[in-house]
Amino acid sequence: FQAAVEILVEMVEDQSKSIITHGDRRFIAPVALTVFVWVALMNSLDFLPVDLFAQAFHYLGLESVFPYHRAVPTADLNGTLGISIGVLALILYYNVKIKGMGGWIHELFAAPFGIWLAPFNLLLNIIEYVARTVSLGMRLWGNMYAGELIFLLIALLGSTATVLGFFGHVIAGSIWAIFHILIVFLQAFIFMMLTLIYIGQAHEGH
Repeated sequence: FQAAVEILVEMVEDQSKSIITHGDRRFIAPVALTVFVWVALMNSLDFLPVDLFAQAFHYLGLESVFPYHRAVPTADLNGTLGISIGVLALILYYNVKIKGMGGWIHELFAAPFGIWLAPFNLLLNIIEYVARTVSLGMRLWGNMYAGELIFLLIALLGSTATVLGFFGHVIAGSIWAIFHILIVFLQAFIFMMLTLIYIGQAHEGH
């Protein structure tokens, strides 16, 4: 377990070194590690049986309290956009910290086409910040939500009460469960890498 933790920490530290070549990484690398572990653990709730919580709430008489409970937070757009808004706050913080408030505001109006096109530059930069945030959240949500739907569709194969449906449920479910292990950790890695890239871009000037 210790070796696994050390490998994970070193991997994140190496990635942060390769992306953020200058500047203080004492806070950035732990943030990236937190993002990876947090997203990976939330994604890993997809390994639980799809009807586990529904059955538990049924037996406990809590169906009216939790009528639409979703076990996987990252399969809900609210969860993933919440994390991506947190990343946006970090990006804005590092832009101001590295460039100063005046330098960042100047960059908003002057980059990339020069100060004479200030309104157009400001519009482009606002669109860029919004697009980064939305795409970061929707990429993770789309993959996890689609994976959850496929699990549910495969589970429904078993309800057809046919031999073909049963074997399709067992075989397809097993294959997809194994493949989904890769998706769970790959999506956490991609989210972490994009967080590092966006923070790294905040260290650079146009």
